[in-house]
Order: sequence, then C-alpha cells, then structure tokens
Amino acid sequence: MQHDLFSPNGQGKPDEAGKPNKKNDMPTWHQRAEQLKAELNRHNLAYYVFDAPTIPDAEYDRLFRELQELEQAHPELISLDSPTQRVGGAPLPQFTQQAHAVPMLSLGNAFDDNDVVAFDRRVREGLLEQDVEYSAELKFDGLAINLLYEEGVLTQATTRGDGETGEDVTANVRTIHAIPLKLQANSAPSVLDVRGEVLMYKADFSRLNERQRDAGQKEFANPRNAAAGSLRQLDSRVTAQRDLRFFAYGIGALEGVSMPATHAALLDWYVQLGIPVCQERVLVRDADGLLAFFRQIAEKREALPYEIDGVVYKVNRLDQQVQLGYVTRAPRFAIAHKFPAQEAITTLLDIEVQVGRTGAMTPVARLAPISVGGVTVTNATLHNEDEIRRKDIRIGDTVIVRRAGDVIPEVLAPVRENRPENAREFVMPTHCPVCGSVIVKSDEEAVARCSGGWTRCAAQRKGGLQHFASRKAMDIEGLGDQLIEQLVDRSLVQTAADLYHLDLPTLAGLDRMGEKSAQNVLAALEKSKSTTLARFIFALGIRHVGESTARELADHFGTLDALMPASEEQLLQVPDVGPVVAQSIKTFFADPLNISLVRQLAAAGVHWPNGAAVSGGALQGKTFVLTGSLPTLTRDEAAAMILAAGGKVSGSVSRKTHFVVAGYEAGSKLTQAQALGITILDETQFLNLLK
Repeated sequence: MQHDLFSPNGQGKPDEAGKPNKKNDMPTWHQRAEQLKAELNRHNLAYYVFDAPTIPDAEYDRLFRELQELEQAHPELISLDSPTQRVGGAPLPQFTQQAHAVPMLSLGNAFDDNDVVAFDRRVREGLLEQDVEYSAELKFDGLAINLLYEEGVLTQATTRGDGETGEDVTANVRTIHAIPLKLQANSAPSVLDVRGEVLMYKADFSRLNERQRDAGQKEFANPRNAAAGSLRQLDSRVTAQRDLRFFAYGIGALEGVSMPATHAALLDWYVQLGIPVCQERVLVRDADGLLAFFRQIAEKREALPYEIDGVVYKVNRLDQQVQLGYVTRAPRFAIAHKFPAQEAITTLLDIEVQVGRTGAMTPVARLAPISVGGVTVTNATLHNEDEIRRKDIRIGDTVIVRRAGDVIPEVLAPVRENRPENAREFVMPTHCPVCGSVIVKSDEEAVARCSGGWTRCAAQRKGGLQHFASRKAMDIEGLGDQLIEQLVDRSLVQTAADLYHLDLPTLAGLDRMGEKSAQNVLAALEKSKSTTLARFIFALGIRHVGESTARELADHFGTLDALMPASEEQLLQVPDVGPVVAQSIKTFFADPLNISLVRQLAAAGVHWPNGAAVSGGALQGKTFVLTGSLPTLTRDEAAAMILAAGGKVSGSVSRKTHFVVAGYEAGSKLTQAQALGITILDETQFLNLLK
C-alpha cells in the first residue's frame, strides 16, 4: 500500500494582473491561502515529526501571519485543517461523553525478568511457533487519547476514559501543534483512529511551574498531572498556552485502506501521514532481546526529554495479534514492563517551615529515613498549606513519598487507615521564624509569605541582593550568587547600601577572590552608582513591580521623591499599575527600613538623572508591547529603541496599546492583541516604523 506525502497539487500561479489563470479559476487570494496552508503544514511536519526544521522561526511566523490576514479578510477560507485554527475557543460548559468505535484497553504488567520470560513463553505457546518478532518501545507517562480522522481531517479527540467511553476533548487537542489537523496524504483513509499519548516534556513542565509560581498559582506535581490537567481544561485557550506533545503508538478503527502487516509498519505509515511517533523503538526476537532493551532504556531514562514509567512489548505481526486475542480487558499480545517504583512509605515526624528568598513560606516534611529510588530521604516538600489541607496530611501519619530523578522528594498522600490517634493537623505560624514579621497570605495565591521583605528578613536578604545586582537592575558585574552568599553568611553585608562600603582587603580575602577579581567588583560597584530611575526602582525589589512597571513609574513621576509618598489613587493613574501593584508599592514605601535603605544608597553615591520622557521622537505617544523572541533583537534592545524614539513599553495589552511587536513563541499577549484589533508588527516592520 503506497501512502504519498502530501504536496500541493500543481495549482497554477496567478498572472501579473492578479487574475485567476487558465489552470485554476479560484481567486488569487484563495490560491495563496491554500498554498500557505500546505506550506505551513509541511513545516510543522518537519519540525514536530522529523525534528528537522526547514525554515527559521521568523519566516514561519511571517507565513502564519499572512495566512491569518487572508482568513480575516476572507472568512470563507477558514477550514478545520488550517494551521491558524489551533488557538483556543470559548470555554465549554462540560465535556461530552463519546463511545470508542474500538475499545481502548489497558495492558497487563511485568515487574521483573521472570514476568517477561513468562510473557514470551505464553506468546509462543499461543501461536504454536517459535519464530516471534516483538516491537519494544517506551511507555509514556501521560494521558492516552484517541484521534479520529475522517477523510484525512481531524474531527474528534477522545480520552481513554473507562476504555469503552471517553471525554470529547477535541477543542483542546486542536491546540496541540504536534498533532496534524490534516493528514499528509493524497489518498487518506475514510476513517482512522490514531491511538497515542499526550504528554509534556520535562523542560516545558519546568517552565509551566515557573509561570505558575510567578502568578502565585498552584504548581503541578509532575509532567503527567500537568498534561492531564491541561488537556481537561474547559477553556481551550488555557490549553493553547501549555506546551503539550503527542506520540502515536496504536490504532483503533480503520476504513478505506488496508491495515499494515506489522506494528512497525503501522508506525512508519504514521510518520508518512505526518503523525509524530517516538523513535526509541527496536525489533527483537526473544525474551533476552526484550530485557536488553529494558536495561538500555533504564540507563538513559533520566536523559530522555520526557517522563516514562517503563517499556512496552508487542507482538509485531498484526495477524498474530489477532490470533492471540485478549484476556478480560487486556491483550495477550502486549505487556508493559514497569520500572521499579520511585515511591515508598514512611512516617511523617514533623512539619517545619522554610522561608524562601522571595519570602515564600514552604512547609517541609521531616521524615523517618527511607530509601526511595536508591537514595535515603529524610525531608520532602509539602508545597503549601492549602495542599496539606487538600491531601489531609497530618503530623504522625504514615505517608507515601515519591522521588523522580533529581526532583525534590514530595509527600503524595497519607495512608489514612494507618493514622494514629495522636496525629495532629499542621498550623501555619503567624510570624516568620527568621525575622518575626507577620506572615501574610492573599486571596490571589496559595503561598503564604513573610512580610518583612529583603531589607528586614535575613532569609530573603540573599535573594534581594542578587536581584539588586542583576543585569536588568543595578548591573553589578562580578557580584554573583556565590559572592553574595559569602558576604551575607559572614555578616559583611546587611543591606544593599553596605555593598558600596566594601573595600579591597575585605573582598580579596574571600574564597575564590584574588586581588584582581576584587578590584573588578569594586570597579563594577562604582560604575553602577550612575544608573537610571527606572533601573533603581526595579532594583528595590518591590513585589509585583517588574521591569516595565518600573519604567512606567519613572516616566510618570519623574523623581523618586515624587513616587515615595504617592497615594494609591495617584499610583493607579500609572499605566500597568492596578490595585494589587499600587498597594504593594504603597506598603513598601510605608516601611521606614525601606525609606532608610533608599537614603543610604543615595548617601553612598547612587544617583540618576531626573527628567521627562523623550519628546519629538518617531514613536512619540505610542505604546508598545513586546512578546515572543525576535530574530535579531533582544527585548531589552527593542525596548531601548522604543524609549529612545519617544515611545512607551508596557508589559500588558490593553485598548491603549498601539502596537504589539511579536516574535517566535508569542503567547497570550498576541492573542489578546488580535482580539482587540491592535496592529501586530514583526521585527522588520518594527524597524521600518522606527525609520
């Protein structure tokens, strides 16, 4: 059976007058839209299936925007297979139930070598022959999904559910770029059920949790929970912002073409159709080969970009799979070989609170020592007070502890049936155990925080000083994390102002600091004294005040003396400043310690010019938002160019925004700008505007 990769079907180009040519009577914009769809789908295939990008990201973005503009001007061009239709839509009231045409059954498990040898023996006995070939592949730790393609177009996506019936998550699945909306074949099957796994790569999971922390929202426990939670969002716009991936590994219904002869041929066919398939798979002929693959994958497990919890063995020939059949709800022709558990049971001796560098109060479990994944564990994270309440974890409980690779161990759940009578609930302290400041918790986030700030709380001091010295703040080159650790641990620096009173003998006497390095740090400190008001405001580490908000405050008030006594009403007049930010600024400058720090820094020689915004520039009066990665400019460089031309840079999109400069991986800001009808610029258009 031949399955050709999709290619444009020879449509002619329009003539110079812009009229349809003789070969095709479609309007030229219709032709161009079809060409763009085909080209973008080919680039998606190269990127997500073959891992071999064919064009730079900026060029892909340009083609994508051209198609968007065409579809906006001519809505009749929009089709289900258009690459532009991956953005999320309106929230759903609930998921509908959908029966599977062919049941999605689970696999039996093997936990040791004997189980694998027994599986191989049963297969050979069931087939009455010794010559059996197996496909060995990975067992992903994600969410099983069924993709229904009709005449080559994705029409429905359903979770596994109970195997017979799942939830319709089509709107969410359509946002996953790795899943083709249209198969890359001239003669697609009339019906094709693709079985596979939706998952999240480890790096994408880390970035997601970082965004969750920054937003004060609950973090996900592991990539599988993150993938499952993202796929089961009622609002597909949320799913669209998550980096989900997909690997196909099986098939359900198939109509209109012949079934491939082997499982390996099926996966190869999927690649031709543009469907992602994991390449970590081999063909072997006996139990020794299966076990060798298992050990090979176990050794490289931590280096894989995604989580797996074992490997899967399948009889390769599909006719032999049919011959072997099923037992209850699992196939006889396949089995999952699971890795040793990375979970263990121990006693929760106590719960203590650690104060993080941003003031976050993190409950930490003190455990009876237990070996988990070959490592002795005595401490584990409990995330926050709300998570402890949700999981109903109590001091004295027998608890399940999980450790995966280098990830910090966590307490998953209590074993309630083993709960002792004297088990007691955890109560978050009312005052910081380090500085005695009141612990506060807002309604907007799950994390409780020490209110002392980095000027008052020693636990936050290192983080505050690292932020103060960072490139976008005071830009003190050479004053890195390790040096700050020494300065604070040896009580040489209590506040940021103390940095400017350091001398050569003190610095040169520190670990890994010779006289030359000490001189360089002192020179960087001296250079940093001449700064800008925006950088200085940002360097103060006021909660919720980022780089762009600091610029807005500097532009609006002009001087620090005007900003410090500002009322909440005055602060709310600044673009980018809402009630939460205004209250945070007001609270910061109401603390005498913070006012004292500002005065001490000024006395140490830190200064900046007080002035108005640039006037008469090419971008005078225009507000810009930057999103995504630009081809040649960093965001800092682009922002500096805007400010130098008299424009303003905002961190959020609103109706007051004039332009959004969008690069690769532009996120929700681009979507908001499109919804508001704001002009979108790529880097070239932005540079032309500056001219």
